[in-house]
Amino acid sequence: MPQKPPAGLPSEQQIIDFLDSSDRPAGKREIARAFGLKGQEKVKLKAMMRRMADRGLLDKGAGKAVHKAGGLPKVTVLRIVDVDDEGELYAEPERWDSDAPVPRLRVKEQRRHRALGVGERVLARTERAGKGWIAHPMKTLEPGAAEMMGVVHEEGGKLWLKGLEKGDRRDLPISDAGKAGVGDLVMAEKAGRPPRITARVTDILGDPFEPKSFSLIAIHKHEIPNVFPEEVLAEANRIAEEPLGEREDLTHLPIVAIDPADARDHDDAIWAEPDEAEDNKGGWRALVAIADVSFYVRPGSALDKEARKRGNSVYFPDRVVPMLPEKLSAEACSLKAGQDSAAMACHLVIGKDGQVKSWRFSRARVRIAANIPYEIAQAAIDGEDGLDEELVETALRPLWACWRALEKARGKRAPLELDLPERRIQLDEKGRILSVAPRERLDAHRLVEDYMIAANVAAAKALEAKAAPVMYRVHEPPSREKLVALKEYLDTYGVPLALGQVIRPETFNHILERVGEADFRPQVMEQILRTQTQAYYAPKNAGHFGLALGSYGHFTSPIRRYADLVVHRSLVGAYGLGPDCAATRLSPKEIEKIEATGEAISKLERRAMEAERDTVDRYVAAYLSERVGDVLDARITGVQNFGFFATIEGLGGDGLLPVRDLGREYYRYDEDHHALVGEKTGTRYALGDRLELRLAEANPVSGGLRFELPEGKGGGTDSRPRRGADRRPSRGGKDRGKPRRRR
Repeated sequence: MPQKPPAGLPSEQQIIDFLDSSDRPAGKREIARAFGLKGQEKVKLKAMMRRMADRGLLDKGAGKAVHKAGGLPKVTVLRIVDVDDEGELYAEPERWDSDAPVPRLRVKEQRRHRALGVGERVLARTERAGKGWIAHPMKTLEPGAAEMMGVVHEEGGKLWLKGLEKGDRRDLPISDAGKAGVGDLVMAEKAGRPPRITARVTDILGDPFEPKSFSLIAIHKHEIPNVFPEEVLAEANRIAEEPLGEREDLTHLPIVAIDPADARDHDDAIWAEPDEAEDNKGGWRALVAIADVSFYVRPGSALDKEARKRGNSVYFPDRVVPMLPEKLSAEACSLKAGQDSAAMACHLVIGKDGQVKSWRFSRARVRIAANIPYEIAQAAIDGEDGLDEELVETALRPLWACWRALEKARGKRAPLELDLPERRIQLDEKGRILSVAPRERLDAHRLVEDYMIAANVAAAKALEAKAAPVMYRVHEPPSREKLVALKEYLDTYGVPLALGQVIRPETFNHILERVGEADFRPQVMEQILRTQTQAYYAPKNAGHFGLALGSYGHFTSPIRRYADLVVHRSLVGAYGLGPDCAATRLSPKEIEKIEATGEAISKLERRAMEAERDTVDRYVAAYLSERVGDVLDARITGVQNFGFFATIEGLGGDGLLPVRDLGREYYRYDEDHHALVGEKTGTRYALGDRLELRLAEANPVSGGLRFELPEGKGGGTDSRPRRGADRRPSRGGKDRGKPRRRR
């Protein structure tokens, strides 16, 4: 605590000095106590402080606290904005109304708190340190708790904010609209306390119904950095012109890159040929060439700091928010046909049984023979025209033949096999939706995936052999609690799951084999997926359960994943890979902070996944907005006491049918069997049921759908899952109705 000031009404400077020196928030009461003020002196102090505030000498802090204008409250809400190359976090005040520059605080993390990441909000105690500031986190706050995104609309002569979240049940009156008008998409700050909460507009984002607004909504909502600083762009332009240096020359090999037709960048390319070695008759030599991003993005550089801040690229139907500037991600680093490119090459020797017998890594110069879309590569192998025959014979057929061996090894390993469809959204040149449909899964996809898995395993084991740091991709086995829940779920279908056994990926594969092509197969796959743990990045190995692998790192996508860049740098240092080994290897500071880096990029990956999923939901809702009123085939995917959630077959759009819209009958929530059961008629709406529903609402801005029964709202007691749908039985019973083939 500061020394007690002399008694008597203080001067303005004494008040400012006291506030600066106080180690806790202080207001009029604390100032009066410190200076021994009583009676009329307190009244004079209040008037004096009001004049100081009017003249811009004092700012109001939390509660009744005040602080020097242009300074920081002793306790305030901060947002983590950056991390330096030593892993130090920096934060800025969430609100800053002063004309003075926004202060930047070094965050002093405490061991008992979990690691913080860029974008997170904390309540922190602030402290001056020389000419700068230090923040001591006290509590981690909910993300975006004080802000919301919404659309302005008018009702009853007042402006209201309609939130974009599916859970936003009521509109908020707008206390300050600024320059926003009706129909604008805005960011707003919540104010007040329930039930009198209002919204103050802080930023205008534009028209929410523009074809390309859905991804912008996700970018703003999840606070994804989408503009590169000028210094980062300048560095990218400069480093992109660097000569490739001395490398292993692989330009004579017909290496091909097989990617989606709409790929924005090309991380990887592959090649294979029969092995002529005596000790590997019938085996293969293969090459997985990966963009040598570590050559361009050096530790501690502006590019590196920005890449770590982003963590990964984020892919939307209409755009990509890249981890690296386009000069690198789409040009210098991207493996494009006909040009010499810098690559990190993984050389594999594969036995005829598909087992990888040995590996080595080199920095290489490659010249890609062709960039081929998955569909074209598959068509060429299936005998259809579309590719040069020489390319097919010299590049594709050897790749497929080697893959057949890898596929056998994969079968013996028995990884988790969940064939869950991915939605593909096709847009026209103006960003308007042409179609929404499941993405077809081809052998070409599996082929590339198996080569990438082989290279990722080789990278992890190569680093382990040198006792070098590894950024593992960790996927732990399911928890006991989730397995018990899965067993209870499967019991309702009469499908057994013994919990006394050692649970392996093939345990779940056997469940799916037992289910076969039954109508409820998709929901069993979804339930198995929910049983799995969330994968993450860490320097401590805990294996990859889903892939049935003991050591697994991410090596194959350094253009779009920071984790892979870490692995590349570690390989460079462990094996002395030139050129510029000393400048491009994993630095001692990076090694020291590798655990914190793993935590940070894991959080950023989850952020990207949420943003991508939200955006797809909005596109699907926009696509369906023209079909409001139509009766559609749907499947119940979740049941709660307030209603059930359903997914439209083939599209994946999720929506709610509130229990109040099921008619006048009272429905009891059967939690054990995930069902709503009518008290009088026994009508059941259960998880997995297939039925017809009318689309009552499709909101492109929130991505939310709402359903009604085909007869309309409050359709009475005759509305039930149609004949032949999967009607889940009670325990030990059999399915009622004739099972239908999966569509």
